[in-house]
Amino acid sequence: MTATLAGCGGSGDGGDVTLRLVAADYGDSSANSSQKYWDKLVEKFEADNPGIHVEVSVYSWNDVDSKVRAMVDAGKAPDMAQIGAYADYAAKNELYAAGDLLSIPVQADFVSQLSDAGEVNRVQYGMPFAASTRLLFYNKKLFSEAGLTPPQTWDELAEDAEALKAKGVKIPYALPLGSEEAQAETFQWLLSGGGGYTEDVGSYSLDSSDNVSTFNFLKNDLVGEGLTGPTAPGDLDRADAFAAFARGEVGMLNGHPSLMSIAAKKGVKFGMVPVPGKDGETKSTMGVADWMMAFKQNGHREQIGKFLDFVYSEKNVLAFSHEYNLLPVTSSASEAMEADPDDNDLAPFIEQMPTSQLYPVDKTTWADVSAAVKKEIGDAVSPGGSPASVLGGLQDKATLAENAE
Repeated sequence: MTATLAGCGGSGDGGDVTLRLVAADYGDSSANSSQKYWDKLVEKFEADNPGIHVEVSVYSWNDVDSKVRAMVDAGKAPDMAQIGAYADYAAKNELYAAGDLLSIPVQADFVSQLSDAGEVNRVQYGMPFAASTRLLFYNKKLFSEAGLTPPQTWDELAEDAEALKAKGVKIPYALPLGSEEAQAETFQWLLSGGGGYTEDVGSYSLDSSDNVSTFNFLKNDLVGEGLTGPTAPGDLDRADAFAAFARGEVGMLNGHPSLMSIAAKKGVKFGMVPVPGKDGETKSTMGVADWMMAFKQNGHREQIGKFLDFVYSEKNVLAFSHEYNLLPVTSSASEAMEADPDDNDLAPFIEQMPTSQLYPVDKTTWADVSAAVKKEIGDAVSPGGSPASVLGGLQDKATLAENAE
């Protein structure tokens, strides 16, 4: 396959061209695997574009980034990858700029906040593919039985969790700091405490006083009080926390839009409110964008651009967003969704996007820092753990990574 791709030469070559895309799986079962989405999309594209073939390999989020990394390191980069980070590849001059691929109307249609986040040195290389924000989900039945209202502050959240525990709720607050997506739960809590991964100037600030204070609260007031359930947060993955919520075992947790359908399928009645902050509603919630990128190794710039123009059409962006309950990454699809009464349940998430903060994905060190957070942050809330020590160690690793550039 690699030899065939390399032999096809540059973007101006005639004859058939086969493009290879590696993509992440957004499905929660084989019934809605992303492979089915891509297969249907590719079938339509190939019918209208004879001579351009697209082969798509879909991997779980646990594997997809490392799969692409291994391919690139072996000199066998795919033509396109839809994964979690792009900046390290852009810094090595391995990616096409978005402006070299997409038509002007398509590139201009990206939600500006997301397209800006896809830039390195003011050139866009990362094309946003999927987006989401976070709200606090709560189980209406469990809250009603305990006589509770949704919390707006950390203290109220802890008080509600105590009341849920007293009623026998298995997991009053689910705190997934396991390896699947610990960087997300961590980021949301850091933001709610007035901190974050970086300072305003862009330097890492993992061990700031605000961040240490946030994790002291988690360790002492939630985990230490037995309010996060029987599984240690460092061993709890997001998927398991979502599944437990859908079984009616969780009182509250931070969730993205996909949790709505997961819970609804199991008949769980839930409510959603802004994430509580230290002293009130969090000023800025977490926004997440996943990225599409195109590697230059095999050429095919023209054919890649044609395929991505098709991928980012309003119809296809809406179809993907509806299939996986995610937010559109283009303005045209966002406006269509906001105008559709059938999409009212996504309105609270869309409203959060303009003021949300994204991971520092433009930093070439972010992939390594994120991996370190996934591996180590659970220790900060363990019985013998020290938030200051764990966050300090992560800061040291982040600083070393930046200095090594």
